[in-house]
Amino acid sequence: MAYFWKMPLTQDELQEGQSEDQVSYSMYHFNPDSQVSLGLNQIVGEGSSEIPFYDPAYSHDPEENEFFLDAAEEHLYRINPPQIPHRDLYFGSPTSHWQQVRVPPTIGFRPSLLSGCSDLSENSYPTYPIGTLYDYGPYGRNNLSPTADEFGSDVEKENKNLNVCIGFEHIDYQYPVFSDNNASGQGMKDTRRNDSKSFLVSTGETYLTNPPRELTTGPVWPSISANSSLAGWSIQLVEADQGSNESTASFCNGVQKIRDAYPAFDLTTNTGKIWSVTTTLSDEILCKSKFKVSILTTCSSPPLHLTPCGKSFCEVFLLNGFFSPCCQQHKVDKVIEEAKAICSVLCSVETRAITDAVKKLHSVPLGKTQVKDALKPLQNAVTELSAAISHLIHVFSSSFHTDFQPAKILRSPSCADVDLDPHFSFTVYAAHNIPAAWLKRINFPLQIKSLPNETILIIKLFGVNCVSKNTEILAWTCSPLYQKQKFIHGTVLLSMALYSEPPTTMIAPGICDTSLPALVTLQVDFPETNLEFIKPEPEEKRDDLEEPAKECLKHVARLSQKHSLLLLEQERRFLWFYRSYCNNENCSLSLVLGSAPSWDRKSISEMYMVLREWSFSNPLEALGLLTFSFPDQDIRRTAVQQMENLSNDELLEYLPQLVQVIKFEWSLESPLVKLLLCRSLQSIQITHRLYWLLKDAQNEAHFKSWYQKLLAAVQFCAGKTLNDEFSKERKLIKILGDVAEKVKAASDPKKQEVLKMEINKLKQFFQEVNVCRLPLNPALVVRGIDEDACSYFTSNAFPLKISFINTETLSRNINVIFKVGDDLRQDMLVLQIIRVMDRIWLQEGLDMQMIIYKCLSTGKGQGLVQMVSDATTLAKIHRESGLIGPLKENTIKKWFSHHHPLESSYQEAIKNFFHSCAGWCVVTFILGVCDRHNDNIMLTNTGHMFHIDFGKILGHAQKFGSIKRDRAPFIFTSEMEYFITEGGKTPQRFQEFVELCCRAYNIVRKHSQLLLNLLEMMLHAGLPELNSVQDLKYVYDNLRPHDSDLQATSHFTRKIKESLECFPVKLNNLIHTLAQMLATGFAKSTASQSVPRESNMLDAERSIARATILGFSKKPDSLYLVQVVQTCQVVTFVEKSFEQFSKLHSHLQKQFPSHTLPEFPHWWHLPFTDLEHKRMKDLNLYVKQLLNGSSSLSNNEHVLSFFLDGSKTDWPEESVLVSLGPKSTEQKPGVQLVISYERTHLTILLKHMRNIHLPDGSAPTAHAEFYLLPDPDEVSRRKTKAVPKSTDPTYNEIVVYDAVTELQGRVLQLIVKSKGTFVGAINIQLNSVPLNEEKWYPLGNSII
Repeated sequence: MAYFWKMPLTQDELQEGQSEDQVSYSMYHFNPDSQVSLGLNQIVGEGSSEIPFYDPAYSHDPEENEFFLDAAEEHLYRINPPQIPHRDLYFGSPTSHWQQVRVPPTIGFRPSLLSGCSDLSENSYPTYPIGTLYDYGPYGRNNLSPTADEFGSDVEKENKNLNVCIGFEHIDYQYPVFSDNNASGQGMKDTRRNDSKSFLVSTGETYLTNPPRELTTGPVWPSISANSSLAGWSIQLVEADQGSNESTASFCNGVQKIRDAYPAFDLTTNTGKIWSVTTTLSDEILCKSKFKVSILTTCSSPPLHLTPCGKSFCEVFLLNGFFSPCCQQHKVDKVIEEAKAICSVLCSVETRAITDAVKKLHSVPLGKTQVKDALKPLQNAVTELSAAISHLIHVFSSSFHTDFQPAKILRSPSCADVDLDPHFSFTVYAAHNIPAAWLKRINFPLQIKSLPNETILIIKLFGVNCVSKNTEILAWTCSPLYQKQKFIHGTVLLSMALYSEPPTTMIAPGICDTSLPALVTLQVDFPETNLEFIKPEPEEKRDDLEEPAKECLKHVARLSQKHSLLLLEQERRFLWFYRSYCNNENCSLSLVLGSAPSWDRKSISEMYMVLREWSFSNPLEALGLLTFSFPDQDIRRTAVQQMENLSNDELLEYLPQLVQVIKFEWSLESPLVKLLLCRSLQSIQITHRLYWLLKDAQNEAHFKSWYQKLLAAVQFCAGKTLNDEFSKERKLIKILGDVAEKVKAASDPKKQEVLKMEINKLKQFFQEVNVCRLPLNPALVVRGIDEDACSYFTSNAFPLKISFINTETLSRNINVIFKVGDDLRQDMLVLQIIRVMDRIWLQEGLDMQMIIYKCLSTGKGQGLVQMVSDATTLAKIHRESGLIGPLKENTIKKWFSHHHPLESSYQEAIKNFFHSCAGWCVVTFILGVCDRHNDNIMLTNTGHMFHIDFGKILGHAQKFGSIKRDRAPFIFTSEMEYFITEGGKTPQRFQEFVELCCRAYNIVRKHSQLLLNLLEMMLHAGLPELNSVQDLKYVYDNLRPHDSDLQATSHFTRKIKESLECFPVKLNNLIHTLAQMLATGFAKSTASQSVPRESNMLDAERSIARATILGFSKKPDSLYLVQVVQTCQVVTFVEKSFEQFSKLHSHLQKQFPSHTLPEFPHWWHLPFTDLEHKRMKDLNLYVKQLLNGSSSLSNNEHVLSFFLDGSKTDWPEESVLVSLGPKSTEQKPGVQLVISYERTHLTILLKHMRNIHLPDGSAPTAHAEFYLLPDPDEVSRRKTKAVPKSTDPTYNEIVVYDAVTELQGRVLQLIVKSKGTFVGAINIQLNSVPLNEEKWYPLGNSII
């Protein structure tokens, strides 16, 4: 009904076959404006389904407003619309009077109901219609108008005139047609009049509904006698509203039931669908209307004629005229030509029955003296030919998705008595449309009873290459052997895919496209049977099983850390043997079921037993059962039942994977599809995300039809208003794509000019639609374009930066990047996995300050990316520091110091960088993110770091020739460490950073199965970097789920040190920076330092009574410890450097005259000796004069922030002070250990040391030596690696001692040395030490 075929005709054909304004159709050409039918093409009980968005800029027609808003609400919302969070968008309406009584609806909806839904078929295939939608004028005429543009006037008026012409016109034909004067026709006409039924007509539109439409094709034979009957010579066709394919029609019924389960008036189950007004009319208004249509084919010179009436009752007649005594042989030829024409329309399929009937018709003698004798054989031959064609139409409509089927289905031959024990066999009759037919019976050495319900037959057609003499595949096809539990039988037509190998890992019913026949169609004759699949019963659990040995259970636990695709065959057998002892505590269900030896009935029965006994601790455990490894429908149903326990927000997070595994469902009526459709009716976020995921999935090579049908169902459930929003978003994306292509194609000097010119299209778009929601997030509503803020980037794809004006007047613009030429699906996956990791951390109480921007693929090679505000690339920061900026240690620190003159905000930036950098180190390591350079690492002004551009993942590194460009495990450079430790002033922060990374890494490792399952579900998505089991193994190896936390901590610490010491990273950044400078030109930064203006006066509680510098540190950059006494008698301490004092003085000089400020002790005031003591005295005098000066000066915001922000109420433990007065107590040297003991294994993790020095006070290059005493044989010595020149080194190294039978009487001796020089030591009595706990032990200055 939604696909309209059109055959290009020559001028001669037009003049010969029809009048100039008549349109003819062929089965192999289609209208580009055709729409997905899916059978969801009529609404009877409801005219439309609308979801109002409460938005001040979104307007409704007055008639619509009264259905969901009363006058008061309408007035209120127009003035002050409610602020509704995007997660809680409300859709609802009170029950209207017209909702009280409704005619029970039939399945489907009109394509015009979905404004702009023609996008569903932009690259779609057509079906094979006999009928179409009618829109009748006031006099019964068919008002035919072309489909308007998505945002044309027709669409804006709710598609009131959105109709598609298929060639029905009021025209006189040159050939005989079915006439009301015909006896048979009169009878049918009378029947229609007596069978008058009312039906619904939507407001502004008229279309046929309930009664199945029947079509008659001519020409018609005039009656030879009163007794002659043409019943055997005619074939009645009726329109199939849901399509002729049983599975598709059943899916349509299921979708209708799902939508009916959420009635508009029930706000507890539905977020708010508004039902439009419908009008009930009698079909007598239309029953008198008649139309004429001709179908021309290349196989028949005269056209086939259709004469549908108001209820469209027609019959197919095969003969042009009756055989009178004067008939000649050419009359028979005409009959045969008509039969050929019908076969041509049905994809040139000619069955053996048709061939035999034609031969029989040819053999009838038709000489003048033989007419009377030939009448009976002639009638028999024609009847036989009609029956053969009727059977062909039935086979065709059953094999493919059409909107017609025979009105009367002939009885199948009696089913043969086939036992289950004989081998499975069938007959390949012919591959139609190839030069030669071939006939062969195929016999498989498989018993039918051994075939699982999810068995698929694959047939390949091979040919011999005439040149190479090699055998090559020509085409292939496949078909499920069971349809709704019934074994395949009878004649089946299969479309064949040409010149390609079948994707063996993705063979599923969704790949068997039954929507239309291909150029090569294979006819297969299966035996006529009536076999049904009997599901195996779960195996009974045995009670006589003995408990296995503990070693076996431990081995099961070790295997549980693996992924099912990574198990060896021996490991599979072992796990399956002990399946009865597996549970959710020691294994995963997908791992156990994936270890089953086969899919025979016995194994399936055993799998069902495990499935029945299994108890899920988390719904996400069931995700692994939805992969391609588990085709069994019962197993998948169990997984979906667990998914139903997820909230809408949780389900939304895993929606990309669920959309992908729809490929492996056995039908579109599966529980998973029903779950997604039900949730789409409950959450607009799910509906919106699901729409764009399905829209993008239509680019799939093999499952396009599958996703198109599901997308049509989603739009059917969504309602008109939401579909109008989708239409706007599609139009916006189309315009952005056109603009991006033109900018990309323009020469460099003209790109900006082209961009400004093309931006006018976007401005015109917003003039037409007023407001539009962004595909990235339906909560983002924009009303225009900020033309001056739009630009493009100079990367290879030349992506656009588009600045949208927010409808919220007080909010800033919404900036997005639109890319053309890049596959953003991989970026979407990486960002989704990172978002999952961040959620895991938050659930564990760990906030890594992650910035994870949104990304959406909107089509093949295009998509939208969210822009993070106030973010700068690391490359730009490097360029601001000069030519060798990437090689400097203090580049990042200087940049943040420039943006944060206040100490409080500066420390907050360090904190944000500290956490976000650790988080991104972990996620980029696990996912193997490559192609890392300073142009795809970004920093925000608030200190957050994040990565962009994930074109290379899972270790697929960029290369220069044969050399890998990515050498480091992840990006953590010395300049990042320099910023975290504030130039080495706080070295303990590096230890904290390592601790944070290892903690985050270990938390994620506990969820390895979830991450691996999510990646496995995307293996067949067609992503360039994720397409094999080896890619999964890469992530598995990085997660190391088999390691203990101590082992993983040691491993990740080594990776941090490798990254920190990797000089090629800096060299790569330098090369990239130089390349950018050459491309864009080198320009020094002239940005002046800006200080936010605050109020000059604060309240008395923050005023300072006095401040005194107590001492200074020994560190390279001296820090002065300042004691601050406030007027409220609160005493705090703060550390400041001389440079910070100097910067404070500079700020004050900008606000106050020089004569009002005390003299600052600059460097030229200092003597050559005793420098630091002299400077401390001078600074104390400066501070005293500053605080005793005018109140405007002492209470200035910069002064108060300098002394009070970041201060501590206790004495700083980290400072080693030299003071004129009493010295502070220094922190004692120590070592942090974790000691664990299990059975006979003693494990020691050396984590950190602190405050260790050489005798001369310098930093040592320390390593640790361990001895387990007593050690008479002197074999217990263990040694760690040395950490160069550090007073607070980090190790995270593991030392293991085996065969330790007991700890009583054993002593662990640890000695710290630096290149042979003793640094410190400790003896630890192992029998009294706390096990499995982190503890600091003091280091002594001698060996005991």
